[in-house]
Amino acid sequence: MRILIVDDDESILDFVCEAVADEGHEALTATDGAIALDLTRTQPPDLILLDMRMPIVDGWAFAEAYQARPGPHAPLVVMTAARDAADIANDIHAAGYLAKPFALDDLLAVVERFQRRSHVEMQSTRRLQQQARGDGRHR
Repeated sequence: MRILIVDDDESILDFVCEAVADEGHEALTATDGAIALDLTRTQPPDLILLDMRMPIVDGWAFAEAYQARPGPHAPLVVMTAARDAADIANDIHAAGYLAKPFALDDLLAVVERFQRRSHVEMQSTRRLQQQARGDGRHR
């Protein structure tokens, strides 16, 4: 799974990048929302882990611009130290949130949840494509 990690804190970027890469995922990193938007065009991610408070283009502006573009869209997971993390995630229509500081197990649980979801969606898409082609029909 390709995961885009967007955070202006290099230590968090390094930690999250190493953790998801160790689990076999492709990690892309961006230090602000402008870089992240460019990456979503050239290397569409399967999941976006998004800090909210960043210079240049913050998480709110990134989410608005990303979701305004034609889909498909990767799920957004907010990474924030704000007390109202759930409200922020809800405001930008994110699929979830990680409250900073977060433990490695919490990060990996979020990634695994979306990996399973992605796998189920791919299976459903394949089944629909097979049905449309007439594959797998009993004669």
